[in-house]
Amino acid sequence: MTQRFVAGIDSSTQSTKVEIRRIDDGEVVATGRAAHEPTTPPRSEQDPTSWWNALTDALSEIEPDLRAGVEAVAVAGQQHGLVLLDGQGDPLRAAKLWNDTDSAPQAAAMVAADGSAQWVDRCGSVPSASFTITKLAWVAENEPDLISRVDKIMLPHDYLTWRLTGEHVTDRGDASGTGWWSPSVGDYVTEVVDDVAPGAGDRLPKVMGPTESPGVVRADVAETLGLDHDVVVGPGSGDNMAGALGLGLGPGDLAISIGTSGTAYAVSAIPTADERGLVAGFADATGHFLPLVCTLNATKVTEAFRRLLGVDYEAFDRLALDAPLGAGAVVLVPYLDGERTPNRPDATGQLTGLRSDVEPRQLARAAIEGVCFGLLDGVEALVEAGVPLTGRTFLIGGGAKSKAYCRIMADLSGRSLTVPSDDETVATGAAVQAAVVAGHGSFAEVAERWQLGTGAEIGADRSLADAASEARKGYRSARDLAVD
Repeated sequence: MTQRFVAGIDSSTQSTKVEIRRIDDGEVVATGRAAHEPTTPPRSEQDPTSWWNALTDALSEIEPDLRAGVEAVAVAGQQHGLVLLDGQGDPLRAAKLWNDTDSAPQAAAMVAADGSAQWVDRCGSVPSASFTITKLAWVAENEPDLISRVDKIMLPHDYLTWRLTGEHVTDRGDASGTGWWSPSVGDYVTEVVDDVAPGAGDRLPKVMGPTESPGVVRADVAETLGLDHDVVVGPGSGDNMAGALGLGLGPGDLAISIGTSGTAYAVSAIPTADERGLVAGFADATGHFLPLVCTLNATKVTEAFRRLLGVDYEAFDRLALDAPLGAGAVVLVPYLDGERTPNRPDATGQLTGLRSDVEPRQLARAAIEGVCFGLLDGVEALVEAGVPLTGRTFLIGGGAKSKAYCRIMADLSGRSLTVPSDDETVATGAAVQAAVVAGHGSFAEVAERWQLGTGAEIGADRSLADAASEARKGYRSARDLAVD
C-alpha cells in the first residue's frame, strides 16, 4: 500500500521549516529548512517573497518521492505581520513584523481615543505596537500614497496560503491577533480598519473555519514544488495556535514558549477579556480560545549575554547552572528591545545588583532568570484573567533545548515541566491541521494517534521554593523601578 503523508509548514521570523509526517502514526519522515534575512528591531521588516523562496528551498531538501506522497499541507506563520499586495499580487512594501515597534505612537493614540475597555469588548485585546491594526495605521500616516494601491491585506501565513492556492483567506486564530477581528463575535470589526485606512475593510481575507479548506495547491505551483496536483490545503494559523495543536494542548494545560520572543498561553472554552492589556484574548485553531501573554525578549537576551561573555552555548548553560538561584542578587530586567508585556516599546534592559566581585556565572544566571521571571509574570496574568491552569505545563521553543532554561524555569515556577520529544511544535501543529482537513480524524484523535505532548519530565526542586520567592521579589522591585 502506498504511504501517504501530510506537510506542516512553519514560517517564523528566522526561517521556514517543513515537516513531512506519515498520516497513520505521525512519524516524521523528512524535514527541510531555509533561513530568512535577519531583522533588527525596533524596525523589523521582511520581504514576503523571501518567505516563498525559503519555502521552495526548504521543500527542495526533501526527496521527490516523499513530496509526491503529500496528501495535504497547512501553513503556520509568525503572527501580526502586515502584508500589503497590489492588484498584480506583488508586495507594495516589506512586511512589518510582530516585533516592529514603529507603530507604538499609533497604538497609544488608539487606546487613548477609544479606551482599553472598548478595544477589549470589540476585538478581545488592547492593541500594542505588535498588533496589525497599528502597523496599518503607521503605513497610512507615513506612506499615504501607498494605501490607495492596496488590493489585498494579509498576514504572513495568509501570504503563503495565497501563493499555494490563489485564495485570499485566513483563519480565526491568526485573525484574532490583528485588532480588527472579534474572537467572541467571530467577525470583522471593519470600522476600526476603515478608521485608519478608509476602504481597507473591503480588502481583508475571508476567515475560514478550523477544518475548512481554501482548495488545493495550484497546478503550476504543485509542479514547481514537486507536489501532486490534488494536494489539499488547510486554512493555516498563527504560530502560537499551531504550537497548541502540535502539543495536543487541552483546557487547563499551560504552554510556555521560549524562542526569539516568549509566550505563555492556554486553551480556554470561553473568550477572555483583560482591560489591562496584559493578556491577548486570541482564538485558537480548533474553535476554542487561546488567551496569551507575549514578551518580546527571550532567547535573544541570553544570546546577547552569551556573546558578551564570549562562551559557547554549553559553557553558558554551565555558568548559569553553577550560580545560585537569585544570581547573588544580580537582577536583569530584560527589556533589551522594548517590551510588549508590559507595554514598554521604548524600554531598554537594566542590570542591577552589581558589585566589584561580580562573576560571569552571575550574569549568565541573571539573564536566564530575567527571561523566566518575565514569562512567569505572564502566567500570573493568565490566572488573574480567569484562565484555569490545572493541567500539564509544557516548555517549548529553542530555550527548551537548554538544560539551564529547563532547570531554572522549573525551580522558579515551582511547576513540573514537560519538554516534548518533538521540538518543532509549530510545524507539527500545521501538519495536524492538514491531517484533519484531509479527513483523517478530529484534532483530538490525531493528537492521540500521533502521541503528541509526550516528552521528558522535569520536576521542580521544592527545597528552593523560599529562595525562588525571594528572587522573584527582587526581580519585581527592579522591574517596577524600570517601568516607572
